Amino acid sequence: MPKDDEDVRDRIMRKFEESPGQRAVVELLLQRGFSVNDEGRVVSGGIEIPYTQVADEVNVDRRVVDSTTETILEDAELRAIFQNISSIPSLRDVAPVLGLSVLTIRVDDAASTGVVAEISGAIADEGVSIRQAVTDDPYFADEPRFTVITNGEVSGDLVKRISELGFVEEVEVLSP
Repeated sequence: MPKDDEDVRDRIMRKFEESPGQRAVVELLLQRGFSVNDEGRVVSGGIEIPYTQVADEVNVDRRVVDSTTETILEDAELRAIFQNISSIPSLRDVAPVLGLSVLTIRVDDAASTGVVAEISGAIADEGVSIRQAVTDDPYFADEPRFTVITNGEVSGDLVKRISELGFVEEVEVLSP
């Protein structure tokens, strides 16, 4: 894949600019980390996701899903991306049930250097243990977020310290 300043997500979406339905399918694939296998089937790991379910999710006909996967397999860059993308399990929604806190942080430039290091450093300085940290890719997400799952509750001082980092726009906290 070419390495240049153009946003990868924009390059992908431009290839589907003539079809809003296909764009919707591609958005879902990127959002959920679904792959496309050699047979053109939508998969999560080795589990096949029926076209009808994908189509229902984005309100298109299942044939739009079929044509989208065909387009992906015919384009070398798209094929390389969608055959290798994968999802990761997130503790975000189950964290409060497990007694964990969730910090969701939005920054002004998610692609800038040092964002994760500075936020993680602030958390470590407060003696808080990080269970999971997930960053949305700034090239694939419209509004990328840095989600940090921590053991137990986080203090107001920690939230304030993170909020005061110059690049942080918003901090949301969900505690157990």
